[in-house]
Amino acid sequence: MSESSSASRMVQGRVGRITHAVKVVLLLGLSVVFLLPFYVIFRNAFTSDAGFVSPQWRWIPDNLNPSVITGLFSDSDLGLASAMMHSAVQSVGQTVLTVIVSFMAGYGLARFTNRAAGVILKLTILTLMVPAAVTFVPSFIMTSEFGWIDSYRGLIIPVMFSAFATYLFRQSLLGFPKELEEAAELDGANPWTVMWRVVLPNSMGIVAAVFTITFIGAWNAFLWPLLVARDNTRTIQLTLSRFMTSQGVDYAQLFAGALVAIIPVVIVFLFLQRYLAQAVTTSGLD
Repeated sequence: MSESSSASRMVQGRVGRITHAVKVVLLLGLSVVFLLPFYVIFRNAFTSDAGFVSPQWRWIPDNLNPSVITGLFSDSDLGLASAMMHSAVQSVGQTVLTVIVSFMAGYGLARFTNRAAGVILKLTILTLMVPAAVTFVPSFIMTSEFGWIDSYRGLIIPVMFSAFATYLFRQSLLGFPKELEEAAELDGANPWTVMWRVVLPNSMGIVAAVFTITFIGAWNAFLWPLLVARDNTRTIQLTLSRFMTSQGVDYAQLFAGALVAIIPVVIVFLFLQRYLAQAVTTSGLD
């Protein structure tokens, strides 16, 4: 009996080691696939024009010179530094407002369970099925009527509401312990105070996750800034599009600009990426 149990443990241990090895190999392969686009951006950013037309692929770029990046910022006609500032203001402003508005909407949908709240929730989810491009024309008309063209208000306010963020907050707050809210109400706190002083500080995980998702989307936005932004609010994505013309594409500068543009997104993602998995778990989407 002992020999059979020992053999069984040996088999289980061997199967466990093989399973672990397969997982490691699979994760390494997925990591390579995930990091490959970043390598291509870095490689092409520091590749000369001759390297682009060379029939031989070189893993190490042939123009590792910091002037490739500094030259972009010194080009006054390009205005890369101003474009990054405009993108930062637009992205941070849109993200903060989206978090605030969506959190309040999600909290209301999570706590009010009457028929009206159910209808509003269904309408909110329904908007997720409508392509964003469909709403660009009426949004642009209203933005133009308000005189918000080429302003941060025009870039931020029309797109600050997110049905997806609202749904994430709502699903997460459904599992928030109501005992904490009831205790605060017994101490004399009103619903507004309970939401901001009790619920919000204890929901920073989902807040950070929504912040990350919204910031990345706002930073990479192209179509809406293309409609409303002009010289005074031109974002980094619009500036990069200047390297692509009807006469051709300046690949070296395009990839160099893309390398600069992804740095803020990578920094935000590295600091807050652990909250993305937590958002999926706590929102009930897993």
